[in-house]
Amino acid sequence: MEEFARTTRVAARALGRAGLVHAYGHCSARVDAARFLVCPPVPMAHVQVGQDCDEVPVHGPLPEGVLGEVRLHQQIYRRRSGVGGVVRFMGPAMMALAALGRVPEMRHGFGTYFAPRVGYWDDIQLVRDDARAVGVIDAMGESAGVIMRGNGAVVAGETLQEAVGLAWYLEDMCRVELAALSSGLTDLPVVLPAEAEARATRQGRIFERMWDYLSYGDPELPQPNQGTTK
Repeated sequence: MEEFARTTRVAARALGRAGLVHAYGHCSARVDAARFLVCPPVPMAHVQVGQDCDEVPVHGPLPEGVLGEVRLHQQIYRRRSGVGGVVRFMGPAMMALAALGRVPEMRHGFGTYFAPRVGYWDDIQLVRDDARAVGVIDAMGESAGVIMRGNGAVVAGETLQEAVGLAWYLEDMCRVELAALSSGLTDLPVVLPAEAEARATRQGRIFERMWDYLSYGDPELPQPNQGTTK
């Protein structure tokens, strides 16, 4: 259990350092079919070494003190047995695009991990009841991510490490879309479904390298060997 908790704390701080979360946001790691751990309900960059993570049932009410929008995590874990990690984040480019009522097109390699298309939930209200949580994940469909109008995004991966990478990918996808909008070149070709399937590889330590990049220097991870000074 402690290994899951450590990964959850490292992920929270990594998302904070990357500017993908601020006062709000949360991440979780599945422990088994019945439960998952969610990061402490504090600004994610402020999560302390060794701080307790909350255990949450996949089915059942949220424990006392757990943030209401953790229902989103529950809905994903209930529906997708292969999901091992979920991130709820608020990257600046994604928030800007969501406020415009748009989802990004697949225009570069990172976008292909969200084929067939990023989901969109057209409701600005906070997701603090089961009915809205069900609606958001319904809108997510088969994608790895869903954007909520004026309210951030949720991504799901096979592991929490992968979900952290997907959060970075979705933010970059939104950055590219905003650049396309500002240039007026939105009619340019997008990545086709067959191209997306071939491009969205997990080979070559794709997500492991992004995890190494985002979590570098975390106090709960082994520090890289810098060599010796003679």
